[in-house]
Amino acid sequence: MTQTVRPLHDRLLVQRSEEQQTSPGGILIPDAAKEKPIKGKVIAVGQGKPLEDGSLRPLSVNAGDEVLFGKYSGTEIKLDGADYLVLREDDIIAVFES
Repeated sequence: MTQTVRPLHDRLLVQRSEEQQTSPGGILIPDAAKEKPIKGKVIAVGQGKPLEDGSLRPLSVNAGDEVLFGKYSGTEIKLDGADYLVLREDDIIAVFES
């Protein structure tokens, strides 16, 4: 059974990029020494940030964007065997543009 998730308000569902297997010099990195990537792809976005007057401010990040986020940001979740991260829009540091 496949689950779909719709983040609430100003939250995003992000899938982390794959971890590097080798260093830039070609040295294999063991699993114990790997750091979690701080780059990922936005899978789903919420409707927007609620404002005091009751309106919603749309998010500046869209599904499909490649983003950079803080190292210890968000909440890790597992859906259908895949790992995801739920972040607030404020946790996004940058959006990669091509």
